[in-house]
Amino acid sequence: MLAPRGTERYCRWNVKSPFIRALRLRCPHCGGGPIFVTWSRLVPNCPVCGLGLERGEEGYWLGAYFFNLMAVETVFTVWVVGFLALTWPSPPWDLFQITTVLLMAVTPFLFFPFSKTLFLAFDLMVRPVSEEDFRVPHEEARRHGVRPPRGPSATP
Repeated sequence: MLAPRGTERYCRWNVKSPFIRALRLRCPHCGGGPIFVTWSRLVPNCPVCGLGLERGEEGYWLGAYFFNLMAVETVFTVWVVGFLALTWPSPPWDLFQITTVLLMAVTPFLFFPFSKTLFLAFDLMVRPVSEEDFRVPHEEARRHGVRPPRGPSATP
């Protein structure tokens, strides 16, 4: 079924924009940010729209790991085909082995934050946001260097 007349451009933009925002390491919902505390750690909620970046399911980030795996496999395939196409008929196998190991060791770490935001964009496309996604998490975020109080005086 076709989209109503005049909405084709909006529909295409609506599908692409969360992925573009994710590639910029921004909130896929609103484009706000920054949403990363460190290279591998997200803030609990978007600082602009308040969207919970972990959408409440156990094992939620397995999808991000899958995206990361697919990226590494794509890089590997492009590398092997490109290297062999450029150096055939006598490829330098020692150089190939060393660079392949280095490339496969580094790529997952470089792509990790992108895999998280891209999976979140995909999840938002498949499962649109609800009011529950904007609730503040029950767990307070720990600040670096500040430990929660312990002992009997710590309980109210």
